[in-house]
Formats: sequence, structure tokens, C-alpha cells
Amino acid sequence: MPTTYRIGELAALTGRSIDAIRWYEAQGLIPGVQRDDGGRRVYDELHVGWLELMDRLRRTGMSIAEMRRYTVLVKQGRSSLAERQELLRAHRARVEDTIADWKRALKLIDGKIDFYGEWMSSGHRPQKTPSIQSAALPERLRKRPLKSA
Repeated sequence: MPTTYRIGELAALTGRSIDAIRWYEAQGLIPGVQRDDGGRRVYDELHVGWLELMDRLRRTGMSIAEMRRYTVLVKQGRSSLAERQELLRAHRARVEDTIADWKRALKLIDGKIDFYGEWMSSGHRPQKTPSIQSAALPERLRKRPLKSA
């Protein structure tokens, strides 16, 4: 017999609040939740993994609408495997773009940290402020001039 959990147990196991789990369920993002004879939700190990996936998709910027679409596709079974894979591939590409954008931002932040370190150690403002080549910037930022702070 598979291990089952009540909502409080699932919350403790996954580190999510009961309200968060109920929100995911209300959004249609937790498929296959059963209820016992008393009408209480009963979850199993699949729901533990599912909550982790939904949380990671949300944290990486997938919209709730896309998450719903993915959940609907999962409910359709094997016939939707290719569509599910494509949806996740497209999301992965967006995550990769975001990571690259964040790496560029981190490089600029590191340059500023070094700039201030040099200024504090020498007592004089360095001549050159850190910058990023405009070619390294995402298209949406190339149109705006960078200001040195």
C-alpha cells in the first residue's frame, strides 16, 4: 500500500504551507488529489514530486497559465508527451537566457565591488568605472545608455 499524507503532513514534508498547497490545488496545479470518506485531501509520493516540480517551474518564471497547460497535458497521458517536452524545452530556453542575463549582471556587480575596494584601499577614486560592453547586454538594455554610479 502506497504511503499517503494528509495536507499538514505534506506541508511538513515539502516545506510548503498548507495555504500554499491549497492555492496550488485551487489553481488546478496538483492533479489526482483524492479525498477520504471524511472529505479530507489525501496525497501520495507523486504529489511530493509534483509540488517540487511546480515550485521550480514557478521560481524559474513559468507563468501560472503555462503551468496549468502543462498540468492539463500531463492529465492527457502519453498522447501529450511531445507537447509536454516542447513546453519544457521552451521554458528551459527562457531559463538559460535569464541565467545568461544574471551572469552579466553579476559580472557588473563584481566589477563595482572591486572598484569600491580599490577606492577604499587607495583612498582615491579610481579613474575607470566598471562597465559592460554594449554587445554583451541583452537587446532590451542596449537601447538605454548606462549610467555610472
